[in-house]
Amino acid sequence: KVAVAAVSSLLLVAMVVALMYNGRGDDAGGGGVDVAASQKAMVTIDTLCSSTDYKKACVDTLRDSGNSTSDPKELMEIAFRATMDRIAAAGRNSSVLREVQRDPRGREAVDACAELAERAVADLNRTFEKFSKEFSEFDLTNADEVVGDLKIWLSGAVTYQETCLDGFEGVSGDAGDRMRDLLTLSMQMSSNALAMMTGMQSILSSFSSSSSSAAALGSRRRRLLSEKDDLPKLNIMKPDLIVAKDGSGDFKTINEALFKVPENSEKTFVLYIKEGIYEEQVKINSSFTNLLVVGDGPLKTRITGKLNFVNGTTTYQSATVAVHGDRFTAMDVGFENAAGPEGHQAVALRVSADLAVFYNCHMDGYQDTLYAHTYRQFYRDCTISGTIDYIFGDAAALFQGCTMVVRKPLANQYCIVTAQGRKDVHQPTGLVLQNCSVVGDPAYYPVMDVNKAYLARPWKLYSRAVIMESYIDRIIQPDGYLEWNGTFALDTLFYTEFNNRGPGADKSRRLKWTGIKELTGKRMKRFTGDDFIDGSRWTKHNKMKIPYKGGFV
Repeated sequence: KVAVAAVSSLLLVAMVVALMYNGRGDDAGGGGVDVAASQKAMVTIDTLCSSTDYKKACVDTLRDSGNSTSDPKELMEIAFRATMDRIAAAGRNSSVLREVQRDPRGREAVDACAELAERAVADLNRTFEKFSKEFSEFDLTNADEVVGDLKIWLSGAVTYQETCLDGFEGVSGDAGDRMRDLLTLSMQMSSNALAMMTGMQSILSSFSSSSSSAAALGSRRRRLLSEKDDLPKLNIMKPDLIVAKDGSGDFKTINEALFKVPENSEKTFVLYIKEGIYEEQVKINSSFTNLLVVGDGPLKTRITGKLNFVNGTTTYQSATVAVHGDRFTAMDVGFENAAGPEGHQAVALRVSADLAVFYNCHMDGYQDTLYAHTYRQFYRDCTISGTIDYIFGDAAALFQGCTMVVRKPLANQYCIVTAQGRKDVHQPTGLVLQNCSVVGDPAYYPVMDVNKAYLARPWKLYSRAVIMESYIDRIIQPDGYLEWNGTFALDTLFYTEFNNRGPGADKSRRLKWTGIKELTGKRMKRFTGDDFIDGSRWTKHNKMKIPYKGGFV
């Protein structure tokens, strides 16, 4: 068995030794121990930072630490700690920035930054803890799984910092610029850690692909793909708590029930919400792990709110339901933001939880309906409706068998189905629509030639959206995509369509941006469930047997 941490250290040490040996020449043996140690540390630092995008930030941070170690693992810890300290400092400074904010939305943005800083630090911390675990816990057969976890958590740290800055959009004053200054180095270092992990993944994959145990693992995964999809069997899951608006359950409101949900649960806890319209803003905290929320159907059990940007709420804070607890599952529930198109950004559901599953749910709103914010997410047989950027965020999110409904917007608005927010080229994130349907609400068809609809536009520099094996109705414009702001991201985005059908699936008149790709089936495989989100490992974690396809449909 070989630890991920040990492998990375050995590889780095080997490179360092080779560099030092090749550079030593005939003058070896001279100089003091301290000088040799210092030189060795500098070579190790240069080697460690060589694969990063912000090399100067990496080198300066490690050299300025005052530690002369040449141990790559210790240097990685120094880098992680320095990054966490920077983010924490930004969070602390947010209280100072809040005092000078006259704009209510500015104060809310600063408050959000304090929360987001804590979440970014938590992601970096759990990444390093897993990276540093005893080598006996890992072997090469699960190297991809381990590094996949590390990359998605590091990506979360990057996203949380970017989300903090997003909150200052439309806010007067210089608070946004000041916060960006506070976060610049930590964002660069977070990106660097992600780059290092990406390089490590390539090396480990080459090792594991040649081992017999890896072949056995591949065989196991193929068996998983051949399993017949079963429908969920709710009768085997007895509710632990019941919410009923009519008083027939344990509680009348969802928020009351959450006080009784156990924290950091290792087993599934079932919260059953009976039929009714629940006018609440609900937050599933990160301590509520393995929570399963079940309703009576997405048109019967509905959670609704109306917080929105126009009324002074940031997009991040506008969510009717916000999910932070890992391994969260919802089925047969409707999520709604009823602010209407006049409210502009108004989120019905924000998912900031890893390994989250949604089955037979509805997410209804207008602009920014579903905020697939961070980590790995799976949506099956769901319906998402909206107008502008109504599926957005920086998660690694897979949608299978879902229906994306374009609604009638305001008179002067276009409609865009997705606006993916991948900021860093190393992030393993994107929005993948597989075997889905992109259609219009009945009220939209009469205005489709005026209020035109598009598949995607690039919210961030490396925006990534994949639409495969899906039905695309005639509502989608022939050119397919819409720019965000002039030429921004047109060369760096990644958009592709594969084996789609329907009158809107004709690619002959699609835009010819550099970032719009044409891929073969072999290259498209990396966007199927098992390759993109490692879904066979976790989508059925609560034994609900939610339908899932690991490969092509």
